Amino acid sequence: MNIVLFDTSERKYLYPFTQTRAIADIRLGIFTIREFWENYFDQKINVLTENYLHNGTANPISNNVLLINAALIPSTSFFLHLTQLGQDEVIVQDEIVLAAKTNQFDSWTFDDILPAKFSTKKELPETVSLLKFPWQLFQLNNEAIKRDYALITKEKKSKKISAANSLIAPENIFAEEGARIEHTTINAGTGPVYIGKNCEVMEGCIIRGPFAMLEGSVLKMGTKIYGATTLGPFCTAGGEIKNSILFGYSNKAHDGYLGDAVIGEWCNLGAGTSNSNIKNTGGLVNVWSKKENTYLTAGNKCGLMMGDYTRSAINSSFNTGTITGVCSNIFGSGLLPNYIPDFSWGTTNKNPYDLEKAFSDIQNWKQLKNQSITAYEKDILTHIFAQLK
Repeated sequence: MNIVLFDTSERKYLYPFTQTRAIADIRLGIFTIREFWENYFDQKINVLTENYLHNGTANPISNNVLLINAALIPSTSFFLHLTQLGQDEVIVQDEIVLAAKTNQFDSWTFDDILPAKFSTKKELPETVSLLKFPWQLFQLNNEAIKRDYALITKEKKSKKISAANSLIAPENIFAEEGARIEHTTINAGTGPVYIGKNCEVMEGCIIRGPFAMLEGSVLKMGTKIYGATTLGPFCTAGGEIKNSILFGYSNKAHDGYLGDAVIGEWCNLGAGTSNSNIKNTGGLVNVWSKKENTYLTAGNKCGLMMGDYTRSAINSSFNTGTITGVCSNIFGSGLLPNYIPDFSWGTTNKNPYDLEKAFSDIQNWKQLKNQSITAYEKDILTHIFAQLK
């Protein structure tokens, strides 16, 4: 059976992260959404998203396709409903398609996946959550790390951790082969801690779970981590980080505070960069929505949400509830604006980051991690650049 994770038109609310990826490739917990389902089903999974993100591949065609809403945060009981789903049946919640089976799938777009497309409609008896806004990522990360930790460590044995470390609840700590951890304090009594393959935790770090760091990531000396925090693959982290997600290949390597934040891929926060995550009044934080062209309320705590390939100068000060677009070079004095659009140079794209220079600068950063910018990445960024107004 082919399994397809599909986007919906609501994907635009997840700006800036869906500018450069399908919803299925957003990281939440230890895995991306796609990786979670691939681990659950033990097979590769296709994604149905915007055409410019399809990497030149056609939509999968099969006589037997299981469709799953990529924004779905599955409950334990939802998996049972999924196993009981029959051919040409659809599971809905408030007329939103959550999952369906079909043998008619043929070059559909995600806008084609509507309840009327299927012969039998099943209303889900309980409510499940759907990922809609970017700030939900750090709000949901605690439970997501716990869920993914159970899946990724199942029937596996942790590497032995050196006695030079101070461990609380060591039964909740898992280190993959190649992980290097010395003279560190890890408290997993507050949630599990996962240290991925070939990660390095330098001396003097203090970690409070839930926490996960993926392959090749580094915590620099004296880093303070509060859960629930995720470092995707090949990130470098330092200073103080709380309840934040770095998708992958990004750096917050120096002193400064990052809290209740989400950082995309190939980002760099200059030394001393910090974000505010709560207003001086303690009131609700309003965050700019590009889709609605207005502010939406994100709760009492919300820090920085930064799109892919964006970098900030040293000592940058990000205001509470700041959104920055993709591929920006951010600098400026004082508190920065709480919305910085795609391809900004400074804090505005009135005179945008030159596209060819952006490619060259991304290449420089990628070479630092032994990678190169791809034609696929250039195509995506060219598409986004063309949409600037």
